[in-house]
Amino acid sequence: MLKGWNRLETWLTLGVAGIALVLFGVGGLWLYMAATPPIHRSGESVPSAAGPAASKDWATATDRARQTAREMVAEQNLPGASVAVGIGGALVWSEGFGFADLNARTPVTSDTRFRIGTASIPLTSAAVGLLFERKRLQLDEAIQTHVNEFPQKPWPVTLRQIMGHTSGLTSDGGDEGPLFGQHCERPADALPLFANADLRFEPGTQYRYSRFGWIVVSAAVEAAAGDHFLRFMQQEVFDPLGMHDTLADSNTEQIEHRATSYFPRFAGDPRYGPDPMREVDYSCYAGSSAFISTATDLVRFAMALKSGTLLRPATVALLQAEQRLASGEGTGYGLGWDIETVTLGGKPTQSIGHDGDLLGGVAVTLMTLPEHNLAVAVLSNISYADTPAIALRIAEAFAQGK
Repeated sequence: MLKGWNRLETWLTLGVAGIALVLFGVGGLWLYMAATPPIHRSGESVPSAAGPAASKDWATATDRARQTAREMVAEQNLPGASVAVGIGGALVWSEGFGFADLNARTPVTSDTRFRIGTASIPLTSAAVGLLFERKRLQLDEAIQTHVNEFPQKPWPVTLRQIMGHTSGLTSDGGDEGPLFGQHCERPADALPLFANADLRFEPGTQYRYSRFGWIVVSAAVEAAAGDHFLRFMQQEVFDPLGMHDTLADSNTEQIEHRATSYFPRFAGDPRYGPDPMREVDYSCYAGSSAFISTATDLVRFAMALKSGTLLRPATVALLQAEQRLASGEGTGYGLGWDIETVTLGGKPTQSIGHDGDLLGGVAVTLMTLPEHNLAVAVLSNISYADTPAIALRIAEAFAQGK
């Protein structure tokens, strides 16, 4: 009896100790947050710099959106953010909020360039569209047709499957992976670091997101174009659209107007304060994550696709069409574009866009709402920012009308 009582007493003691540890951890976390001074005391204290695109016709909507942006930047404790809105093919508003660099207190402006991470993917998708129209890329050919460095797999793998994340290719761990410590001159240089891994499933049977996949797509673009991938993007996508602030990131060259990148100090939450992001080299990620840009450039890009300036409307529709698995199930993803239903003005509406992931956390959102002829871009300089929520709230402000 005594032996059983001792065992019960031990378990009770362990249970109480466990609860105490949890309470201590929660209390310590609360104290840590309380001791971390916010970057911005309130929405009203967030500095802002309006860009040249300020339509008087949309002044009331702009005021609503500006107030929303300030409040959400302060609430999320973001160092800085940049916003742009396009309606009906016209850039109607752009503005920077907070700081591009906290130490120097450099303000964010509409010219501030941010790392856009995986929001690079729609830009690369447009390059595929150009080469598709020129009959130099086919979506349903085996990827080795253009990327002979890609190893053979137990099943054929097509460009369409890779673009739609149904290829079975592996991915990195978000903030960890073999590519951040490497430098690549060409997309194909990265293939030996991941392409020999086994596929996760038979292509076409599942949807699993792969950042690595869009490195392979970049290699296909380079081969089909017969030109260096980054040069082709600059000359054939960015320059024709006036995207003069969009280019490949570099950790060795000085780039004007580039925001300092930050990472949450604790728990993937900017509210705990920012630390400077560790040095990373995105060159091996190519069209998967290598670009920096501005909110205005991303909105220009989205509006150019909508108007047929860069690609034929049929090609845009092809790239933005939801892909389906062999079972017939939809994936919620096109060929480089997220497709989802959001609530706007109390009604469901289709959103086509892409978030930009940096070291495992979202920092950028490009959102288009075709039914409203509306494009919104929100760029932040810290990972794990809820830019999708900011973009949707801003879209709501403009969807309400002028």
